[in-house]
Amino acid sequence: MKVQHIANAFQNSDCAMTAETAAFSDEEIAAHVRGIVSGPRHAKQAFVLAGYTYEDVYEMASGLLSALSSVASDSCPVCLCAENKAVIASAFLARLAGGPPLVLPYAHSPQVLEEMCASTGFRIAVTDGQREFPAGVRTIFPEHVRGSASGLTQERPLDPNAEVLRLYTGGSTGKPRTWSKTVKNLLAEAIYLSRRFEISHRDRFLATVSPSHIYGLLFSVLVPFVASAVVLGERYSFPSEILSGITGRAPTVLVSVPVHYRVLRGQTISGSNLRIAFSSAGVLDKGDGEAFHKRTGIRIVEIYGSTETGGIASRCRADGEKAFTPFEGIDWMIADERLHVRSDFVSGEIERAPDGFVVTPDRATLYDDNSFLLQGRSDSVVKVGGKRVDLEEVRSKVNQLPGVRDCIVISVPFNGGRENAIAALIEGDLEKAGLRRALADVLEPYALPRIIKIVASLPYTAAGKYDRKAIEEMFQKGPGHARRRAQP
Repeated sequence: MKVQHIANAFQNSDCAMTAETAAFSDEEIAAHVRGIVSGPRHAKQAFVLAGYTYEDVYEMASGLLSALSSVASDSCPVCLCAENKAVIASAFLARLAGGPPLVLPYAHSPQVLEEMCASTGFRIAVTDGQREFPAGVRTIFPEHVRGSASGLTQERPLDPNAEVLRLYTGGSTGKPRTWSKTVKNLLAEAIYLSRRFEISHRDRFLATVSPSHIYGLLFSVLVPFVASAVVLGERYSFPSEILSGITGRAPTVLVSVPVHYRVLRGQTISGSNLRIAFSSAGVLDKGDGEAFHKRTGIRIVEIYGSTETGGIASRCRADGEKAFTPFEGIDWMIADERLHVRSDFVSGEIERAPDGFVVTPDRATLYDDNSFLLQGRSDSVVKVGGKRVDLEEVRSKVNQLPGVRDCIVISVPFNGGRENAIAALIEGDLEKAGLRRALADVLEPYALPRIIKIVASLPYTAAGKYDRKAIEEMFQKGPGHARRRAQP
């Protein structure tokens, strides 16, 4: 579809852009599936360093497929409750070879697994350790059911549009919901990313994010797997762990989130073999990215997207890029200040216009003919005293004040829910009265935070995102109940 056609179809649009073609046809994806299930290209190479080879992954997948064939069906998903990347890859492989669809929990606690079992009906769990599952759930350990590495080949590959797995979002902000991912959703994106960033069997991945979330799943399991690369099996969360992994395990690719680049700021990073770093799950602070680049010489590529839309665009400030450039194969446009996208990466459940476009929750403006600037979420604009207030703009101005390390700005109901008040949770070593005076110098009176809490560190989820549920609870409980959580 050409640019002019999209512009005509949306005459009220601010702009419209498109890539020439989709990334992959169904026939191409089917051919990739056949190639993958036929056997590993580098059987003896490590997939998980000092843990599992590619041959091991295929053997576990083969045994898992046999074990599941008599006890599972496409009508009921299998819970994939594992942190071991080789186990996750083996379950993915088994599904490509005709095994049952999978569902990944957003946490592995007994309560979450109980709730997930009730909502999805899973009765089988593929796992890598002893966990407390609901009564009646059968557990399978891929390590214990190995088969032949050549036992996955089938005559007819899984349909490119068949569901592979479901992922959760919203675990930190309310009732979680699931999004399905098809063969085409996941393989098209993983193969595209591996080619776009020239990932090969010579690369070694260090990830600070969990594979239970789409960014972690893609960049710490699927992208390395389709490129025959090596992954580090450990989960790196604390600054000392990340630094030790970078300097001691010789990774070439770092997969991380903004909060972790923040805690690395000011740290000495020497002896690194890194060639590229990725960041997602939030906007990377410009200063944090510049500090990392200055200390390591390594570019950070920011990935923009979501579980439901898949990857959309990227930018690298170290290369002078201010705006996000959409991936090839992504149709996009901006209408009524909202970013709309259409691609092979989008989950099936998301609401679409008749022409296939979906509306993202993000506001954007055109930067040039093939890139855009993000302007915050559409739900970040609220009315206070009859005035429109952009919470992201307030946050930006708060973050520029001396002594502020980071902050989150939200609106909270007051006066019986009839009005909105602006609340700011600020990380830093500050005196509140002086802070209020400084805010009055940079914000309009109606945009001033009515409620301010200062904490040692903001709360984050396991995925490296701000824990908005915990933040809202802080303001609900009053000034004396602000909980302080250790930053990852």
